[in-house]
Amino acid sequence: MRMRSTLLALVAVLSTGAAVSCAAQLTRAQLVGIERGRVLAAADSFVHLKPVTITAYRAERSAGGPHDYYSEGDYWWPDPKNPGGPYVRRDGETNPDNFDLHRQALRDFSVIVPALTAACEITHDPEYARAAVAQLDAWFVADATRMNPNLLYAQAIHGRVTGRGIGIIDTVHLVEVAQAVRVLERMGYLKGAERAAIEDWFRRYLGWLTSHPYGAAERDNGNNHSTAWALQVAEFATLVGDEQRVDSVRAFFEHTLIPGQMAQDGSFPKELARTKPYAYSLFNLDLMADLAQVLTTPGHDEWSYTTPDGRGLKKAIAFMYPYIRDKSQWPKAPDVMYDDQWPMRQTALLFGGLAYREPAYVALWKSLPADSKVDEVIRNFPVRQPLLWVN
Repeated sequence: MRMRSTLLALVAVLSTGAAVSCAAQLTRAQLVGIERGRVLAAADSFVHLKPVTITAYRAERSAGGPHDYYSEGDYWWPDPKNPGGPYVRRDGETNPDNFDLHRQALRDFSVIVPALTAACEITHDPEYARAAVAQLDAWFVADATRMNPNLLYAQAIHGRVTGRGIGIIDTVHLVEVAQAVRVLERMGYLKGAERAAIEDWFRRYLGWLTSHPYGAAERDNGNNHSTAWALQVAEFATLVGDEQRVDSVRAFFEHTLIPGQMAQDGSFPKELARTKPYAYSLFNLDLMADLAQVLTTPGHDEWSYTTPDGRGLKKAIAFMYPYIRDKSQWPKAPDVMYDDQWPMRQTALLFGGLAYREPAYVALWKSLPADSKVDEVIRNFPVRQPLLWVN
């Protein structure tokens, strides 16, 4: 927990940035101008932090070992009718007493490495890169502190299961870490045996995600969990050069995610049915936008993809845009918890605004908070450093 208070204190001051005029296409220089202050403030505070991985926190209820990631389902509580028995579910209500230290450590890591990498991109100061690589080494390479490349014990439920496929959503926070690895490689700060070892971790984890029954269960979940699985597979496969898996996710995006989750009006009915319909709609939209950002190449434009009946990301962003601009118009009941914490600088607005040349989307993105000190927001806001994603 020793990094946690530092991080939560920091994120409250990271949302400032220089304003730029709204243009049809935000330039890289303008984006750097917006992001520079918050990125450097974060990186300067992280640059001397000692890496802390899951091995620092023993999970007493875990069926795994010290290198095995462990978490417990958020919405599971003691049963008032059977206090010593299996937990029962209360959708949307997070139990603060469930074990969360591994997930917190992973989220801290996912904040630190991208911020350091973005700072290196802005300043070309190798000290930021060295600090980022030290964090990566601790998590993925060093024998004493590394994490095993699987999630066999994630989202466990006391008295019911030792792990679930649904726990794979916990590592959606590694997507931006993987993107930072790609940027560090491109800048020449990650190479040789260290680069190979880190990529090997992602290659093994990718293999587990796409072969273990937990991975299949998460892929077929049918809501934001399926989208988060696809985003991870796409990003990790891109990092390690697995074009076959990239192509398979592209087909999954076009033929399963969009037609299976999106209504004709661009909404996500399965997210609207939750007790946090606003937050989950934003979360799934961001995940789909992030996925399109990863999958779009000169030969494949996922931003322009539509199903035969016209469903696609353009319609999904258009559906949510009015409710991000003016939340008071949201037709559903308020989220059961943390309703006042949303919206943030949703990546769908930025990536979609650039893809569709919609200056109103980019302007709205700029007007929203960039960071939060609320853990629930950190949990559902995995892409925080647009400089790593926009060229």
